[in-house]
Amino acid sequence: MDKLFSQLDAVYNEMVEIRRYLHQYPELSFQETKTAAYIADYHTALGHKVKTNVGGNGVLAYLKGDRPGPTIALRADFDALPIQEKTDVPYKSKNDGVMHACGHDGHTATLLGLAKVLNGMQEELVGTIVFLHQHAEELPPGGAISMIEAGCLDGVDVIFGTHLQAQLPLGTIVYRTGALQAAADRFDIMIKGAGGHGAAPHHTIDSIIVGSQLINSLQQIVSRKVDPLDAAVVSVCNFIAKNPYNVIADTAQLTGTVRTLNEETRNSIEEEMERIVKGTCEASGADYEFTYSRGYPTLVNHQRETEFVANIAKQVPDIKEVTETPPVMSGEDYAYYLQHVKGTFFFTGAKNPSIDKAFPHHHPKFDFDERALLNAAKVLGAATLQYMQQNS
Repeated sequence: MDKLFSQLDAVYNEMVEIRRYLHQYPELSFQETKTAAYIADYHTALGHKVKTNVGGNGVLAYLKGDRPGPTIALRADFDALPIQEKTDVPYKSKNDGVMHACGHDGHTATLLGLAKVLNGMQEELVGTIVFLHQHAEELPPGGAISMIEAGCLDGVDVIFGTHLQAQLPLGTIVYRTGALQAAADRFDIMIKGAGGHGAAPHHTIDSIIVGSQLINSLQQIVSRKVDPLDAAVVSVCNFIAKNPYNVIADTAQLTGTVRTLNEETRNSIEEEMERIVKGTCEASGADYEFTYSRGYPTLVNHQRETEFVANIAKQVPDIKEVTETPPVMSGEDYAYYLQHVKGTFFFTGAKNPSIDKAFPHHHPKFDFDERALLNAAKVLGAATLQYMQQNS
C-alpha cells in the first residue's frame, strides 16, 4: 500500500494535466471519439491490451498480473454536457456549448493515473484489472448497457467505481449499502386542446389551463399515493405553450422526470400518472399523448463489497472521514453493472475547503478541488490490491 500511495503521489501532477487537457476538449454523449482515442492511446503506450469501440465509444484496457487471481473492473465515464462554460480557469472548455460540468474529466484522469502506477506494479498483482472507460453516462440509454452487451464484464468478479462530488468536503468518502441512487425516468405529455382568440375563451379548450391542472394533480402522487417512508420525486421541468399574447394555445407540452428507489413504486407512479393525464384531459375535452420513458434503474450496492471499500478508505492517507449516506435521487447508469456483477459505487469529496459554497454539478461554473483525483485513485487502488490479496 505504501508503494502504491507514494507512486500515486508521484503521478499526481500528470493526473492534473490529463484532467485539464480533457476539460479543454469535452465531447457530448455518443460523440466522444477523440476522447476515446486519447484514452486508448494512453493505455497502448503503457503496453496494455486495448479494445476500442466497445458498445459504441467505450474503451477497455487490460492489465494482467504475474500471478493468477480475481478479475477486477474499475470504471470511469468520460462524456461531457451541453453547457456553455462560465468559469475563468485557464483550462476552460474550448468547445463552444460543451463542458465537463460533472467531473467526468476527473474520473478519467484518476483512472489513467492509477493505471500507470498499477502497470509498474505488475509483478505484484494477483489477477487481472479491467480499466473500463465508459462513454455516454449523461444521456439515456447511456453507455453502460451497450458496453455490457458487448462483453465488458466477461470474466469480471467485482467492479468498483467512484464519482467526484464537488459539494462534499475534500478528504471525505461517502458510501451506502443498498440503494444509493434513484431510478431516473422521463415523461412527456402533449395536451391537444382547441386554440382561439384570447377574448373568447369560451370557444376554446385552453391547453394551458389543462396543463396547469395537471401540474397540480401530478404533485399529489408523491404526497398521497406513495408511502411517506418511500422516497420518490415527480418534477415537471418544462412547460411549453408559446403563442402571441392574445391567442389561447391549442397545444401545451409538459416534460419532466420521475425518481424512485423502489421498483414497485416506480410502476405505480407510471400507472397513476397516465390515469391522471387521461382523466384531466377527458374532463376538459382535450386530447393528449403521454409517453413514459424508463431511464437508468436504481443503483444498488452490494453489502460485502461496499463495507470492504469503506474499511479500505479508512486506511488511506488524506481521507479524514468515511461516512454512510442516505440515498440520493440523482441517476447513474453504473447501476447496470451492479445488476450483473458484485461491486460498489461511492462518492469522493472534492470541495475546496477554502470556499464556503461550491457550484453544483451541471452548473456552468462547476469545478472541483483537483486533490480529489489523488484521493479517489488511492481508494480505488488500495481496494484493488487488497481485494486481489483476499480473493486469490
